[in-house]
Amino acid sequence: MMAIRLPFHRNPRDPNRRRVDPWTTIGALLWWLMVLACLAPSARAERIKDLAQVGGVRSNPLVGYGLVVGLDGSGDRTSQAPFTVQSLKNLLGELGVNVPPNVNPQLKNVAAVAIHADLPAFAKPGQPIDITVSSIGNATSLRGGSLLMAPLRGADGEVYAIAQGNLVVGGFGAQGRDGSKVSVNVPSVGRIPNGAIVERAVPNAMNDGSGSVTLNLHQADFTTVSRMVAALDQRFGTGAAYAVDAVTVAVRAPTDAGSRVNFLAQVENLELTPGSAPAKVIVNARTGTVVIGAQVQVMPAAVTHGSLTVTITESANVSQPNSFNRGGQTVVTPQSDVQITAEGNRMFKFEGGTSLDEIVRAVNEVGAAPGDLIAILEALKQAGALRAELEII
Repeated sequence: MMAIRLPFHRNPRDPNRRRVDPWTTIGALLWWLMVLACLAPSARAERIKDLAQVGGVRSNPLVGYGLVVGLDGSGDRTSQAPFTVQSLKNLLGELGVNVPPNVNPQLKNVAAVAIHADLPAFAKPGQPIDITVSSIGNATSLRGGSLLMAPLRGADGEVYAIAQGNLVVGGFGAQGRDGSKVSVNVPSVGRIPNGAIVERAVPNAMNDGSGSVTLNLHQADFTTVSRMVAALDQRFGTGAAYAVDAVTVAVRAPTDAGSRVNFLAQVENLELTPGSAPAKVIVNARTGTVVIGAQVQVMPAAVTHGSLTVTITESANVSQPNSFNRGGQTVVTPQSDVQITAEGNRMFKFEGGTSLDEIVRAVNEVGAAPGDLIAILEALKQAGALRAELEII
């Protein structure tokens, strides 16, 4: 409890009597109410644009194949990457240069590369996009190279962009004749900012002429969907939105393209309090990483952790017979020393409804390694004391 002291004023006729100034008292009460409001935990509201995306508004992956030229002797070794020579011959043939079939150029400054990019939603012809270029042969570095014109295709096989430009490589590598080499980052991958020009737009499903749009949550949650429908109904009227499932919310929207854009601008800026995350414990068995959610609780349980260490030491004993014994032979006999050590750790008790901080503190007191912590969590789950979903990735 917090005590609030009201302001008193002394009576000039009787100094021993004090009176309360009503206006000062009201001001003090208002000030304390503001302080308590600031100290009270506020609900965490998020915008709809941070929780969901409009159905049909997404990027599309593009991929292509090309040649990087102008390398300083760090290109593909053509004896091990014959497709680089074949690609160069085809390119020279399109440019009017005929290479005899029995001639295989020994290239060192050319590398075959794969190109990939993401075509953003609503990208129009003529707009530039960034691309990533990766070596697919045995080129050691793409530093200083230039990508020749290469088409980028979508999943339907159609060309949506044309890529070309000078590479920006963040890695560096140097190699000696004796096989030793030094590499910083990855020199066989580079990027070209604005390295591709969009040639074809992807039709989107947002302006399909229907009287509604869909909002798809990034994570399925019935509580968040219900609160989103309530927020939309409060803003645009009852019946403006309805839930389709735990991910999708359908909203009535104007059919005109311009009005629909303004409508979605209002929708994505609406704020609501999403549902709390489910109680879950994520365990990465490969790295030993354990992530415990804030909603995880443990029922009353006693936990102890101990390890058994077995140490085996091998040694050899040499038996040398007396020098006067002419028929004796030197014999080597192995000897094994086995030691078993059991570490006795005391038992700790998890109280019912333990919070996340108390779980972490108790685990640290046990002194369990990541691998042992996984075993403890699995045992708590089997005992029914861990009130959470245990997911191992």
